Amino acid sequence: VQLQASGGGLVQAGGSLRLSCAASGNPTDIDAIGWYRQAPGKQRELVAALHSGGFRKYLQSVKGRFSVSRDIAKNTWYLQMDSLKPEDSAVYYCDAVDTDGVGDYFPLGSSGPGTLVTVSS
Repeated sequence: VQLQASGGGLVQAGGSLRLSCAASGNPTDIDAIGWYRQAPGKQRELVAALHSGGFRKYLQSVKGRFSVSRDIAKNTWYLQMDSLKPEDSAVYYCDAVDTDGVGDYFPLGSSGPGTLVTVSS
């Protein structure tokens, strides 16, 4: 399975964007999707994850502002980002993830080049 994020762009602080993550191959093998971001000079961090059973996990700093969802028929996952802040600026990626069951997530290397989100102040 290959995953490709899209939907990034330039938005003013307080605005919204919806990122899409399209899957090719056999997405029924995916148990969970993680949305990651990486800002210049910073490590990649997990922003949100969505399990096939519906469990969701969010980075503390985006709780209440970001939400993840899935359209099974379209083999597409979404990251809705509201009330964006300049510190949300980064390249965003989606990847299939594994978890150790105690809160740690591990990307499985299905991610494409990512999509750039820039939030202006």
